[in-house]
Amino acid sequence: MIEVKGLSKRFGDSLAVDDISFRLSKGEVLGFLGPNGAGKSTTMKMISGFLSPTSGTALINGDDVRNKPIEVKRAIGYLPEGAPMWADMSVGGFLKFISAVRGFKGDDAVKKVQKAAELTQLNDVLMQPIETLSKGFKRRVGLAQAMLHDPEILILDEPTDGLDPNQKHQVRKLIKKMAHKKAIIISTHILEEVEAVCTRAIIIAKGKLLTDATPRELLKKSRHYNAVSIAVPNIEKAQEVLEELDSVRRVQLIGENWLMAFPKNKEPINEEVAQALRSARLKINEIRTEGGRLDDVFRTITRQS
Repeated sequence: MIEVKGLSKRFGDSLAVDDISFRLSKGEVLGFLGPNGAGKSTTMKMISGFLSPTSGTALINGDDVRNKPIEVKRAIGYLPEGAPMWADMSVGGFLKFISAVRGFKGDDAVKKVQKAAELTQLNDVLMQPIETLSKGFKRRVGLAQAMLHDPEILILDEPTDGLDPNQKHQVRKLIKKMAHKKAIIISTHILEEVEAVCTRAIIIAKGKLLTDATPRELLKKSRHYNAVSIAVPNIEKAQEVLEELDSVRRVQLIGENWLMAFPKNKEPINEEVAQALRSARLKINEIRTEGGRLDDVFRTITRQS
């Protein structure tokens, strides 16, 4: 549904996006990750037709954003960074305006507004001016306008920015519910969001695409993948025992009476670790295997760039 081909963007002498290419199919949710200034928002603006590329292009359902911008915008629901809205309009008035822009009339327009407000939990503030809303509610209004015409493709720039934990949970549930029938791109700084809703993740830095993988594939790159955390009373003896194991790369103190053993080849070592400690007659209060940490992977990849 989305095909990005060699997309680049220059602002004067600055190369903001550098030859990015990827594809996205129906049913996929792509997490778009990168440090501040990496080129995420610029890329999303070019894909959605709001910014012209310096070179390369993006195809939306086969339509080139350069040659068929109106067709592209019809197919996309776009939540931009900051979600600019008319502050003096009511929430309901703004959504009615968006429905009219999208070509809906009469009962059809009313139903579209009602559905979008219901999905984003805005029914209680429909009569309020947008300028009186909190940052979180304004973000939900932006999300409602992006979803109002039930587009096949959603491009969401920081969709949970400003939301409280309960609101973030609701938005993530909504994205997962819609995912099977849409192609969705989410730009986010919240790494747990990638694990919660994304089927793929792209990491970019300085305008370049560095990694395109599933969240599980990224977790396997973490130095914590299959590491084992152990709580033991005799921590010095436990460290000594674990450092003797061939499968253990290193042992690190991570808290009072807690050790972490890192595997040499990222293979599971929990059973071997437990057996070694039991053989040494050491009591184990708690033991758990790490599943990997995306923040590890993100820092490693972006710093290497």
